[in-house]
Amino acid sequence: AFRCCRCSRLPVGVAAAVPAADFLKVNAMNFLDKPPRFLFFTGKGGVGKTSIACATALVLAAQGRRVLLVSTDPASNVGQVFGIEIGNHITAIPAVSGLAALEIDPQAAAQVYRERIVGPVRGLLPDAVVRGIEEQLSGACTTEIAAFDEFTALLVDAQLTTDFDHIIFDTAPTGHTIRLLQLPGAWSGFLEEGKGDASCLGPLAGLEKQRSQYKAAVDALADPARTRLVLVARAQQATLREVARTHEELAAIGLTRQYLVINGVLPAAEAALDPLAAALHAREQAALAAMPEVLAALPRDDLPLKPFNLVGLDALRQLFTDVPPDAAAETGQPVPVVHGASLASLVDGIAADGHGLVMLMGKGGVGKTTLAAAVAVELARRGLPVHLTTSDPAAHLADTLDGALPHLKLSRIDPHAETERYRAHILQTRGAQLDAQGRALLEEDLRSPCTEEIAVFQAFSRIIREAARSFVVMDTAPTGHTLLLLDATGAYHREIARQMGDKGMHFTTPMMQLQDPQQTKVLIVTLAETTPVLEAANLQADLRRAGIEPWAWVINNSVAAAGARSPLLLRRARNEGAEIDAVAHRHATRYAVVPMLQDEPVGVERLLALASGAVVAR
Repeated sequence: AFRCCRCSRLPVGVAAAVPAADFLKVNAMNFLDKPPRFLFFTGKGGVGKTSIACATALVLAAQGRRVLLVSTDPASNVGQVFGIEIGNHITAIPAVSGLAALEIDPQAAAQVYRERIVGPVRGLLPDAVVRGIEEQLSGACTTEIAAFDEFTALLVDAQLTTDFDHIIFDTAPTGHTIRLLQLPGAWSGFLEEGKGDASCLGPLAGLEKQRSQYKAAVDALADPARTRLVLVARAQQATLREVARTHEELAAIGLTRQYLVINGVLPAAEAALDPLAAALHAREQAALAAMPEVLAALPRDDLPLKPFNLVGLDALRQLFTDVPPDAAAETGQPVPVVHGASLASLVDGIAADGHGLVMLMGKGGVGKTTLAAAVAVELARRGLPVHLTTSDPAAHLADTLDGALPHLKLSRIDPHAETERYRAHILQTRGAQLDAQGRALLEEDLRSPCTEEIAVFQAFSRIIREAARSFVVMDTAPTGHTLLLLDATGAYHREIARQMGDKGMHFTTPMMQLQDPQQTKVLIVTLAETTPVLEAANLQADLRRAGIEPWAWVINNSVAAAGARSPLLLRRARNEGAEIDAVAHRHATRYAVVPMLQDEPVGVERLLALASGAVVAR
């Protein structure tokens, strides 16, 4: 372990438990052909970015390269994959010579950033003034700035990374990554025009001196000789449509040299042995055949689905190989018996209250969008008024719903639209009282990237209020991004409590509604796999620290509950047993199990079938 990424150096001669010579021969990969110094892996949550980034780091390290693996995901699980604690400091991976990792912890980075600003005035200014500055720096905007400050330093500060030949970035799910990669340009442009006077006074303190660093970061990202961006996707229509949009958005900000990896493709040999496997294979091949043209033109690699969880060095070393794992240890092992309730039983409990907020949370790629739509259509089918919405910048609820239903309305918290609405409102109200110079300053201030945080939080608050008279079902962004939104909600609650509490006035904040089990039910969605269950447990702990108690867990896409028969799927089903047991006996007070389905759950009819379907018991 090391003290800080700003003063860390990789030690020479770290012993390797597995010598590079023993590394399995990997298949040729387009994205690994003459790799530049910086490699970015991005894509929709749950597609396998972390596993592929970690496996890439192992391949390069085995070739004698010195590699730094960096996670910019607020809900990073790189440490879980390697089985060690990493955190917000450069940490050598003991079993791999030449490899180190760093998880950029947004909260830790924000604390260091706040102290850098507040420290010099603590003891010089009155305590009340210092507390006010600290509160101003408590929001998600400060967290984002601090994390991006660390990120850009790794791109441009040679002293930080002089010990490494390659820097591999395992990024957050798509929407957050686009935001992160746009930030250097956004903040550079904002600083060019002047920083305004109000909403970002605290977070922006000291940013101007970083102007040259941000410009250099933009240049590094746009230079194909230094940076290669790898889009990771699954062979699914919705995922491929999203990654095509990601390709175009990144190309628009200068990242034009892109590669495509399709992860977890079911081998054709499995399709002949099992109706479920045959349906999954046909679905995947149809999605690949209909791939958007902008993706079809990219250099592409396909990775077959593995029968084991990609946790630990042995598993990662087999990701890019065709060498089958030793199955002897699993011979004769039974498929676990699944005792979980159906999703319908959870909907019964939700419907009993007549109204309320239902939030589906969890790691990217676990199926929150599908399950949110299924819960919403089942409530609407029962004649209950339902507002189905999402806070995920990359969600596609309309594609999943693919139809209409009485009593159901659909919306999306669009950060761009909400920001424009907020700007217009402020200019019409506060701006109406200003002279030309004052209005110009206000318009400049509203161009700050911090404005988006305020606008999205206000939209979130409006939707929460609707739950007092109807059902609001919210498909949230992947874990880390959702926690940042809750951080903004908590900061608002603390400020209102500070202002109103001393006056003895009654008040209700969005955070208080989230903490009230009569008003809010949080469903944690996971898969029966090691990493998603661990991350779901960490999310539950974070929610509990915020005073929010999850109402139920949903284990989605269970192979064990689907009656699979192909050898590969049977091995995956056997691996699910320990994770389902952990949810049932250690984590959840109530839970449901949703089986993997032959037909993709798209459209009102299939969503209703999903919501009312029972688990296949053994």
